[in-house]
Amino acid sequence: MSFFDRLQEATRHERHELFNLPIIRDALAGQVSLESYRAFLAQAYYHVRHTVPLMMACGARLPSRLEWLREAVCEYIDEEYGHEQWVLNDIAACGGDKDAVRDGRPSLPIELMVSFLYDLIARDNPVGLFGMVNVLEGTSIALATHAAGSIRERLDLPESAFSYLSSHGSLDIEHMQTYRQLMNKLEDPADQAAVIHASRVVYRLYADMFRGLPRDEEYLHAPV
Repeated sequence: MSFFDRLQEATRHERHELFNLPIIRDALAGQVSLESYRAFLAQAYYHVRHTVPLMMACGARLPSRLEWLREAVCEYIDEEYGHEQWVLNDIAACGGDKDAVRDGRPSLPIELMVSFLYDLIARDNPVGLFGMVNVLEGTSIALATHAAGSIRERLDLPESAFSYLSSHGSLDIEHMQTYRQLMNKLEDPADQAAVIHASRVVYRLYADMFRGLPRDEEYLHAPV
């Protein structure tokens, strides 16, 4: 079994828990309130703004034996640069206060997730950062592919309110294809273990973030 496939199998429980959260099921059915969507975008901003700094820190600490992975990190940085501004623009497009979000603080799960990743790079194994990629890009593909259009239709929002989510659907599909190839080149057991561990941690913290988002009261109290 390839390492990418082993990674998916090793994180199957955490992925199942995330995608079976009530708010995720709501999102995949397009049953999301404007308040919920704005809250999601705010938390997205708080981790997306760290994507490039985290990748830069990772690339700087990779050993020379992983020079091929450093090259991939450089390409990833180039593609991800500035995406936090997309999130702020989406917040403004759906009537939110992007300045308040930019100057605010993340929820505890996102603050812990970002802190964990910086610490992982500095103190443990920088390759572990690719566990984050596994979680966040896989989740954004699902939300963008199955949820963005129906949410936009239900909330009657312009396409400009979905630039982050919609663009990441097609972009992250390409990224995940590249990601699979990169992970299948990882041969060191310690590197593989770091990716699996980080992926599990990020899944759990990301799920905790979603648990803290407001749900649509209309659907919350609707008869089953």
